[in-house]
Amino acid sequence: MSADLVIVDYGVIFTVGSLLVASLSLSKRATIRQSLAFYASLVVLAASLAYTLLNLSLYLIFDSKPSYTNLFHVDPLSYFFALTVQIVSLLVVLSSKNYMWGDRNLAVYFSLLLFSTLGMVLLSFAADLLMIVVAWELMGIPTYVLAGLRKDNPFSNEAAIKYFLLGAFSSGILLYAISLTYGLTGTTNLIAVLQALQTSAIHLDPLTLLTLALFIAGFGLKMSVVPFHMWIPDAYEGAPTTISAFLSAGTKKAGFVVAIRVFVVALPFLSVNWRTAFAILALATMTLGNVAALTQRSVPRMLAYSSIAQAGYILIGFAVATEPAKTLALIGVLFHVFNHAIMQSSAFLAVAAVDRTIGRVSLDSFVSLWRRMPIASFALAVSLLALAGIPPLNGFWSKLVLFAAAIQGEMAWLALAGVLNSALSLGYYAWVIKRMYIDEPIGSMEQGKISEPPVISAVLLVATAIIIVVGIYPSLIYDLAKAAVLALG
Repeated sequence: MSADLVIVDYGVIFTVGSLLVASLSLSKRATIRQSLAFYASLVVLAASLAYTLLNLSLYLIFDSKPSYTNLFHVDPLSYFFALTVQIVSLLVVLSSKNYMWGDRNLAVYFSLLLFSTLGMVLLSFAADLLMIVVAWELMGIPTYVLAGLRKDNPFSNEAAIKYFLLGAFSSGILLYAISLTYGLTGTTNLIAVLQALQTSAIHLDPLTLLTLALFIAGFGLKMSVVPFHMWIPDAYEGAPTTISAFLSAGTKKAGFVVAIRVFVVALPFLSVNWRTAFAILALATMTLGNVAALTQRSVPRMLAYSSIAQAGYILIGFAVATEPAKTLALIGVLFHVFNHAIMQSSAFLAVAAVDRTIGRVSLDSFVSLWRRMPIASFALAVSLLALAGIPPLNGFWSKLVLFAAAIQGEMAWLALAGVLNSALSLGYYAWVIKRMYIDEPIGSMEQGKISEPPVISAVLLVATAIIIVVGIYPSLIYDLAKAAVLALG
């Protein structure tokens, strides 16, 4: 199927659906408005997810060739990331039925989620630097509003402002890098940039190295890489918890597919430079993220720093994404991107269930939680163990692939740093689990079993099942990631 037709289909599904959902906010009957907005959003996401699965299946069954246009690139890598972000969006929309129900802006909330998901899907297919910026803004601008949706909450307002300012700053850096790229190569198409670098010596020019540094900084802000991570903890803590799940497990992941397109596909001649940069950033990111998480008393802030640390593990794959470890490294990147999306979604949505039911998300509020909320406690425990890389859960296998790629790519020290950081992360993951299952309540803390949000509980059970099944049968996702990497050539 041609790339243009695929993108038009996605555009029609999401645009029509988003506008329809937004129009429901005009209804005067709140019950009908909220119910229709929720179910319409589900239909849109289910249709787009089915379309992605159908196209990916047909592509793999008939061994199709990648389809190119000036703006988009359709291949298994595109479908892999589109599938990942749509799964996250579906989990968040489902959970929002319990978490956000009753909010007067619920229809707008769902509409913005759909528009942001469209931006992530377009990023998965983008093959032109200007198209990347347009898709990134389509993804990002709705999330600025979503982060500050609780207008009467000063923490939410602060989160939205910080997120917006740094998001705009990163977009400016990317646009500057793109302008320099156009000046050096005469094009913004990624394949044409590669061809221009192949036929000239401009990749040795200092201006080209400046362009590379600007790309790393711009993507670093989007992917919460140290030292560009400052907005993450406040944004995730102040935003509605379902939106924190969406930001951590969805929008961040869209940045990695763009980084693959730019650095691995378009700028392989600068690999000596970006390999070193990514190795240093990987070490700093996973170390600072884990150390900072150890000191947190708020579970959302702890998960925010955990998300930063996980970005550091993914950067290990970028650091060794050249021969002889290129294939294994990129498989590890894709594998861990998918696994982390599910693990992080499950963790944040479990916290959303606690927030909705108990009204507090400090570490102390999780004491003996298993007696009150057994499903949320179990899902959170499994997701935290998976994030730590405990076998046989899915996070173990993707980390193993990344560490093996680092060894194969002659960066064994980076693999060792990853292993040590994974062990360090157990300090705060296990602390939360200890609070839930071992610590006893002090004083008159309420310990009776309470009713858990039914839809969020169902979502948590599904996410937990994915974590366990992929851990037992890792080839389910590993083989798909491998097919996506091999299609890159």
